[in-house]
Amino acid sequence: QYPAPSGRRCFQLGQAIRRAVESFDPDLNVQIWGTGGMSHQLQGPRAGLINREWDNRFLDRLVSEPAELAQVPHIDYMREAGSEGIELVMWLIARGAMADVAGGPAPRVAQRFYHVPASNTAVGHLILENLRD
Repeated sequence: QYPAPSGRRCFQLGQAIRRAVESFDPDLNVQIWGTGGMSHQLQGPRAGLINREWDNRFLDRLVSEPAELAQVPHIDYMREAGSEGIELVMWLIARGAMADVAGGPAPRVAQRFYHVPASNTAVGHLILENLRD
């Protein structure tokens, strides 16, 4: 649904979620999920677009430079990841909630997976875990 929120706005929402969670009982165990397709375009002249290089670089940047990734404009997502690839900005919500964004230690990469199945959507999984202070 347009207009899609910017990566910056999604990242800021993740930061707000983190502040809310921190206000709860410290023994609370919380999972925050970011979802959305990776590169794909379902219609038009570029239907079937999959950009493996963009997707893998996105996963790497989501770990190592999330604040910078949050500044990427929509037009770059659409050019590189297809019209439906704009869904990637939703991953920034979960990433904005991680401890390192608030000055804590960098998260541990528990799982990183990328695959292009026989459909028109690339699949990526990234599980990050906050380290205990």
